[in-house]
Amino acid sequence: MAGRGERFSLEAFRHEALEDVGSTNTECLTRARAGDPGNLWVTAVRQISGRGRRGRTWTSEPGNLYASLLLIDPAPMQRIASLPLAVAVGVHAAIQAVMPRNADRVQVKWPNDILIGRRKCCGILMEGEGLATGQHALVIGIGINIRHKPDVASYGVTRLEDHGCFVSPEELFAHLYKEMASTLELWDEGRGIADVSRRWLEVACGVGEEITVNLPDRSLTGRFAGIGADGLLLLDLGGGQVLPIAAGDVFFTRTE
Repeated sequence: MAGRGERFSLEAFRHEALEDVGSTNTECLTRARAGDPGNLWVTAVRQISGRGRRGRTWTSEPGNLYASLLLIDPAPMQRIASLPLAVAVGVHAAIQAVMPRNADRVQVKWPNDILIGRRKCCGILMEGEGLATGQHALVIGIGINIRHKPDVASYGVTRLEDHGCFVSPEELFAHLYKEMASTLELWDEGRGIADVSRRWLEVACGVGEEITVNLPDRSLTGRFAGIGADGLLLLDLGGGQVLPIAAGDVFFTRTE
């Protein structure tokens, strides 16, 4: 059995490059059901039916990066909630590595949106499924706007080319492959969440600012007080009331 952190070493990962697919997440789940051991990256030139959180569509034309990572039992379930923060740190590092020195700042928005100049440039969708073996498959889908971006969105969007970055999907993926392995090693099945959280906060957007969090049944406005040890967003509602948020859409009152 691999030692602590070794299961996420760079050498432990594989990559399969495809042309047109329905979605890279679906491809990963199909392989998981067929017995793939995990640590598998699947990339595609184009997605025919790419999707985002809550069923939202995501622009999937050639020129952007479409990648999904399949993990099998990546951590005990009580520690899995911290994984989105680790994913955000890894994706952020990959994008930052290819950006021009004078470009707008690359930041993360809780839990794992990547922003450039406070506009979203990357969608991350995590999906899980129990397998017949009793194991749990978890897929991390990552779509990064390089050349294309959605024409219409309910939030500000951008692409790397808008900021002087004309990288190819293949070059960007090479950085993502390396940075994600490094971050997952640090995360170490959730045992390294303190280090991951520290790195996340170093590149976070909006800490200390007023934000609105849209939940399925209501919207809450308060001060973004940071993140807890478990990776939950801490929303300061005033009067000494700090509410931990496990999932929701975050909107900044200040857009710049």
